[in-house]
Amino acid sequence: MNFDFSDQQKMLQEQARKFLQDKCDYKTCRRVLEGDAPHAEEVWQGMCKLGFAGAAIEEKYGGLGLGPLELCVLAEELGRAAAPVPFSSSLYLAAEALRLGGSEAQKKKWLPQLASGEAIGTWAAAETSYAPSPTSLQARFANGKLNGAKQPVADGAIAHCAAVLAQGDKQGQLELVLVDLSADGVRRETLETLDPTRNHAALTFRDAPAERLGKPGEGWALYQRLEWGAAVLFAFEQLGGAEAAMEMAKNYVLERYAFGRLIGSYQAVKHRLADMFVKNELARSNAYYGAMMLAEEGADLELAACAARVAASEAYRFAAQECVQLHGGIGFTWEADTQFHYRRSKLLGLNLGGVLRWKEKLVQCLERKNAA
Repeated sequence: MNFDFSDQQKMLQEQARKFLQDKCDYKTCRRVLEGDAPHAEEVWQGMCKLGFAGAAIEEKYGGLGLGPLELCVLAEELGRAAAPVPFSSSLYLAAEALRLGGSEAQKKKWLPQLASGEAIGTWAAAETSYAPSPTSLQARFANGKLNGAKQPVADGAIAHCAAVLAQGDKQGQLELVLVDLSADGVRRETLETLDPTRNHAALTFRDAPAERLGKPGEGWALYQRLEWGAAVLFAFEQLGGAEAAMEMAKNYVLERYAFGRLIGSYQAVKHRLADMFVKNELARSNAYYGAMMLAEEGADLELAACAARVAASEAYRFAAQECVQLHGGIGFTWEADTQFHYRRSKLLGLNLGGVLRWKEKLVQCLERKNAA
C-alpha cells in the first residue's frame, strides 16, 4: 500500500516551501519575536493570496475544495519554517468546526472570510492548564448567551470568531458554540507564553451573543472529532519543525571545527543525529497513518491521532533540544536561531493538552480495541 502523497499534493508542498523560504526566514520570526506585532502579517496575507487558507474549504464557500491531505502538507511546511502566522487556529480548528457543525448560514457568513484571510478564527476549549472535560467546564451557554472565561486561546487577541466549548442548559451536556469576538460582552487579555511568535490570549464572555454549532448536546462529540483531526495536523507541523531542527544541527556540525576536526566526525555527535532521524521517521509513519484515517474518516482515527500526536511531540521536543545542545554555547544565546524551534516545540507540545494526556488516551484506545 502506498501511503505517500500524490504528485499534485507534492507540488502544493513544494510551492508552500518555496514561498516560506522566500518570505518567512528566521529573520522574519525574529522580527515578530522582538517586536509588538502578533504575527507576520505580510506572510499571512501572501499565504491567503496563494489560496493556502482555503485549501480544505469547499469551493462554494470561496475555498479550493481540496481536503485534509492538502492541509497536512501545508502544516508540515509551516512547521518547518516555524511560521508566525495564525494558520492552525483559523484552519485546523475554526474552519473545521464550521465544516462539521455549522449551519448553512454560519458557513456562508464565515467560511469565505476564513478562506480569503479577511477573518481569523480560533477555538476556545480549555479554561485552565488542564484539558477540558464534561465535568470541569465552567463556561455556560443558555438562551443564546455565553458566559465564562477561556485561556489560553491561540490567536485569541486577533481572531474575529471562535468556536467555544461550554456547558449547556443541563449539567454535563456540552455545547460547541460560535461567537463573533467583535460583539459586546467579549473581553480579551493578551498572555505571555514561551513562544511570543504565536499570539495567545484570555477571553472573558459576559452575556456574549453565541450560536450553537451542531445539534443540541452534540458539543462534546464535535469537540472530540475536532481534536482528533487537529492532533494529526499538529503532528505534521511538529514533524516539519523536527526535520528543520535536525537539518540545522547537521549543517552546523559539518562546518564547526573543534580540536582540529569537524565535530560532525565524532561518533557521539553522529549517534545524536541518528537518534533524531529515527524519532523523526517514527513520527512520519504515525503522521501518515493519521492522515489516511483523517482523509477517509476511518474507524481508527482516534487511535491514529493519538499515536501521531505522541510520536510527533516526542520527535520535535528531542530534535529541538538536541539542536541547541549540538550548537554548544552559542546555541543558548539570543542571537542563535535554534531558539525558534525550541520555543515552538514547547508550545505545540502543549496545544490540545500535553503528551502525557495523549499517551493516556492512546492506552485507552488500545484497551478498548483489544477488548472488542
